[in-house]
Amino acid sequence: MDAIPAFQPVLQPVSQQELWNTTGGNAWVDLRELLDGMFRGIETLLVEGVDTGQRVLDVGCGTGGTTLAVARRTGQATGIDISAPMIAVARAEATAGGVPADFVCADAQQHGFAPASFDALVSRFGVMFFEDAGAAFANLRRAARSGGTLRFFAWRTAEENPFMTAAEHAVGAQLPAPPPRKPDDPGQFAFADEERVRGLLAGAGWRDIRIAPRDVPCAFPQRDLARYATMMGPVGRALPRLDAAARAAIVPQAVAAFAPFVDGDTVRYTAACWDVTATAP
Repeated sequence: MDAIPAFQPVLQPVSQQELWNTTGGNAWVDLRELLDGMFRGIETLLVEGVDTGQRVLDVGCGTGGTTLAVARRTGQATGIDISAPMIAVARAEATAGGVPADFVCADAQQHGFAPASFDALVSRFGVMFFEDAGAAFANLRRAARSGGTLRFFAWRTAEENPFMTAAEHAVGAQLPAPPPRKPDDPGQFAFADEERVRGLLAGAGWRDIRIAPRDVPCAFPQRDLARYATMMGPVGRALPRLDAAARAAIVPQAVAAFAPFVDGDTVRYTAACWDVTATAP
């Protein structure tokens, strides 16, 4: 297949605000049922960790799947995210289902939460994207009551998560070059370093910090693979910038990269995560 010429321009960096209110957020909206099903195991772990009657905040709630599940268990939950498209979907889902959840479209790093207003804070892959993670965790600590808990799941290293980088590795050389990145820049693998995560939480005033590796089985229907492969991650962000001929050459290669994970009519892989807990003093 024809490759894209090597003189393709470098993609310009975008802020998290821009990313999650354009291509990133729109992709999660379009694939919300697939993604919620794929991460159901992590959602279940988070929901099992909260109790009826607790005031719970879901950080980086996206389209609200985990927030709604928590609200059904506790009787109330709040989700916060910077993505207006995803928050709109979350609100609509709560209204349609009569679920006692409310949603805030704001940056949890800076939002003016009422002090000590939550008993528990949870997040399913929503905390790795803060521009200033230290400031964000300090702000979230102030939002938690004394003795309140924080629990979140974050990705370990890219090397431990080959499914997440399959398409990028297969066709990345044929795409416009991504902007230079540092390991601790906001992004999917920003919390891969256990000691960095521990330091961020301790520096923000959290205590009783526990960080444990957790491998969670994930799956989704094989019929949805092409949509997933071409809409998510760096490949999903780059493809719309290319012409039709370039996309036609790249898409089959991106989909084929996931062949090792296809099991009949199902795509299966293991999410290598950190299961992180902490307590507010």
